[in-house]
Amino acid sequence: MTIILNNNTYKYETEATVKLFIPAVRFEFLSDERNSDGDIIMTRIKHCRKNVYYYAYIRENGRVMRSSCTAPAESFDEKDGEFIICRLLFLLLCRFYNTKPQWGLLTGIRPVRKINVMLENGMNEEQVRKEFTGKYFVSEKKTDIAWRTAMVQHPLLPEFDKKTVSIYISIPFCPTRCSYCSFVSHSMDSAYKLIPDYLDYLCKELEILGEIVNEYGLKIDTVYYGGGTPTSISADELGKIMRKTAECFDLSKVREYNVEAGRADTITEEKLAVIKEMGATRISVNPQTLNNDVLRVIGRKGTAEEVLEAFALARKLGFDNINMDLIAGLPTDTFESFKDTLDRIIALDPDGITVHALTLKRSAGLYQTGHENISNPATRMADYAVSELIAHGYDPYYMYRQKNTIDGLENIGYAKPGKGSLYNIFIMDETQTILGAGCAASTKLVDVNNSISRVMNYKFPYEYIRRFDELMKKKDEIRNFFE
Repeated sequence: MTIILNNNTYKYETEATVKLFIPAVRFEFLSDERNSDGDIIMTRIKHCRKNVYYYAYIRENGRVMRSSCTAPAESFDEKDGEFIICRLLFLLLCRFYNTKPQWGLLTGIRPVRKINVMLENGMNEEQVRKEFTGKYFVSEKKTDIAWRTAMVQHPLLPEFDKKTVSIYISIPFCPTRCSYCSFVSHSMDSAYKLIPDYLDYLCKELEILGEIVNEYGLKIDTVYYGGGTPTSISADELGKIMRKTAECFDLSKVREYNVEAGRADTITEEKLAVIKEMGATRISVNPQTLNNDVLRVIGRKGTAEEVLEAFALARKLGFDNINMDLIAGLPTDTFESFKDTLDRIIALDPDGITVHALTLKRSAGLYQTGHENISNPATRMADYAVSELIAHGYDPYYMYRQKNTIDGLENIGYAKPGKGSLYNIFIMDETQTILGAGCAASTKLVDVNNSISRVMNYKFPYEYIRRFDELMKKKDEIRNFFE
């Protein structure tokens, strides 16, 4: 399909609005409908002396529908114009496809952040709900879960302190690449030879970041090992990186130390013992599903039985804050299968359960057959998860949304009281500086006005290794921020 932007440049928000109705499709963008005779969606703005005229138009399979509205020219503002055109387009597409996305016009990834800003601006619950349902057309159900999440999250948001930071450390390796995955991660078969050099350079980067932390008197609040699957590497290699972290940073005041143990087929008692010994306070054991047939379809070699064994082993070793990730809408999964998985996970009584919705990312293998996965029971799965998890004492504490997610759904982290991840809250609310180490890691520098600047590491291990000295020069941007 072609999207035509006539006399406007609102490409990003227009595409995001269209993707609420047509996910997993690549769009061509033009500025003139005469250049396209196929299926099109068009937005147009016409400026006159007294009024601004907004138009939205769709032609698909010979069917045509259009809509328009006006606004006074004297009050025209680019940001308002963008909202008006997207609102007009949204309502047109609702009529054309006879559906209304539950998140309404909200296309951003942080709906709870929007509530937090409203609260900071003095709005009360009634005003927030009215804004969500009236201005953005969010359903009552989604407004309610967003409000619940904000109420759990808001008391945990820190007062701004420029010198309090978190650390993210990337281990970008996995045993195999899952079909839904879009992270920059590499299978052990293809990247095995890179691991020793990668870990050596990662240690060097941790030393450099440690010097910056000490030079400017920064305090480490949380630590997060992600990937990839950090437990893809050996126990000795994991210990090497974790010891280097302890050498480079004062961890005595760290409130939370996360390690994504992740896939059960990488978890061993030796690795868990290292993680525990080095001071990690929270880990994840992520099944995604307990249906072995579905696991094979998505490219996972592990089994549901290994997940249960890994969880029991972690409990045996004394881990008292374990999160487990699930995905609603996996290929070939059914509602009954998802229900069985969730019920069995709840019976294990983990401290947190995160429910993701299947997202068809362009860099994931599943994207190529995305149209085959659009019609599945993901919404019913997600609705069941909300009701069951809340009923069993799990509070929603962080939430984010992504483009190309099945049914426009959201990802929600649930946890028992006091067990939610502070790092997840901070990264989603963007209220604390995060110093990133390793390939594809992003350093987010947050100032007092909540303005964010980013320092990006190279995406791939071979590039990270080959251009390491060049990359380290970029650390001056971090130093300049703290001057």
